[in-house]
Amino acid sequence: MAKNGRKTRKKIIIFSVLFLVVVALGVIIFLGSKKEPVIQVQVEKAQRRTVTQVVTATGKIQPEVLVKITPEVSGEIVALPIKEGQKVKKGELLMKIKPDFYVAQREQFAAAVQQSKANVSRTEPEFKRVETLFKKGMVSQAEFDQARAAYDQSRAAYAQSNASLNQAEESLRKTTIVSPMDGTVSQLNSELGERVLGTVQFQGTDVMTIADLSRMEARVDVSENDVVLVSIGDTARISVDAFPDRKANAVVYEIANTATSKGLGTQEEVTNFMVKMRVIDASLSLRPGMSMTADIETETKHEILCVPIQSITTRVPKKEMKEGEQEEQAPVAASTTPKKKEENKAQEIVFIVDNGEAKSTPVRRGISDDQWIEITSGLKDSVLVVSGSYKAINRELEDGSKVRIEEPKKDIRKKPAEG
Repeated sequence: MAKNGRKTRKKIIIFSVLFLVVVALGVIIFLGSKKEPVIQVQVEKAQRRTVTQVVTATGKIQPEVLVKITPEVSGEIVALPIKEGQKVKKGELLMKIKPDFYVAQREQFAAAVQQSKANVSRTEPEFKRVETLFKKGMVSQAEFDQARAAYDQSRAAYAQSNASLNQAEESLRKTTIVSPMDGTVSQLNSELGERVLGTVQFQGTDVMTIADLSRMEARVDVSENDVVLVSIGDTARISVDAFPDRKANAVVYEIANTATSKGLGTQEEVTNFMVKMRVIDASLSLRPGMSMTADIETETKHEILCVPIQSITTRVPKKEMKEGEQEEQAPVAASTTPKKKEENKAQEIVFIVDNGEAKSTPVRRGISDDQWIEITSGLKDSVLVVSGSYKAINRELEDGSKVRIEEPKKDIRKKPAEG
C-alpha cells in the first residue's frame, strides 16, 4: 500500500509540473501577441539631385523626304531603266508608259482643231457681211441673229477642240515619268511590261518610292498622357534594333495635332500622337522601316529635392476620433458632397523614420526619371525616407509603425593577394 501511495504522489507532481509549464507557455504566447511587430525597412536620405524627365516611345525609322511615284495615265510600262536601291538625280527618267493610244488621241484632236478653225474662217466673214447689211437695214433681225449664232458656235467649237488637244498633249507628256528629286529608289513595286493605272479616274498604282536617305527621321507614337510633356526642340536618344550597341541623337521637330486610335470601341483602345524627330547622327547606315526606341528628354532640373521613386505610395487618410466619440452615420446622399469626396481622396505620402517609428507624410511630387522623383513640398533635406521593401511601403506600414532599419548589403569582393 505504501508503494502505491508513493506512485500516486509522483504522478500528481508530474502532472502539476506539466500543468504549470503549459500555463507559463500560454502566458508567454499571450503577452507576445500583444507586443507590436517590428517591420524591417530600407531607408534613403532625401537629397538634392539633377533629374531628367524622359518619355520613352517606340516607332520606325523613315526618310524625312519621301515621294511615292504614281503615274497619272494608264498603260503598259515599256521602259524601266532603274532598279531598287539605285540613286537617281532630279529629272532622270524613271519609267515610260506605252504612248500609242495617247499619240492617236492627240492626232484626233489636232484634226478636230483644224476642222473647227476652218469653220471659224467660213462663218466669220459671213457674220461680218450680215452685220453690215443689218446696220443699213437691209436684212432682218432674224437673219442677223442666225449669222451671229453660227459664228459664235464655230468659235466655241474651236476653243473646245483646242482644249481637248492640249489635254491630249498633256496626257502624252505624262507617259514619260522623271524623278522629282535627288534620292534613292527605296522601293520598286512594278516590272517592265506590267500594266499600271493612272490617277485621273482611279486610285493609281504605286510603282516606286524615291527617298532622300541622307535625311532620316524617327517616327514614334506617344500616348495622350505623355505627349503633353513633349515640346518642339526636345532632344532624344535613339536606339535602333539593328545597332544594339550604338545610339543616335535626334531632335523633336513635329508633333501631331490629331490623335490616332487603335482598337476603337474595345477595352484595348489606345490613343497616340505621332512625334517626328530629326536624326542628327549620320554615322549610322539607317534604312526605312527599321524598328527603334526613343528616349525623349522633356525636362531637366538641377539641385531639386528627391527621393527614390518607389518611396511614394497612396493612402486614404483615416479620420481621427476622440475618446468616447461615436462615428457619425451620415446619410448616403451626403457622401457625394464635395467636402466628403475631398476627405476620402487618396493622398500621396512617404514614410519617414523617426525614433524607430514610421511617420506618414503627405507630399507633392514633380518630375521624375527611372530612379528618382522630385518632391516639391512636404519634406526637408536629409530626412530618412523608407525606400523598401515594396511590401512594407505599400501594405505593412502605417503611421506609427515600429520599424528596424535593415543594414545595406556589403559588396563582398575578393581582394588581390598582397605580394
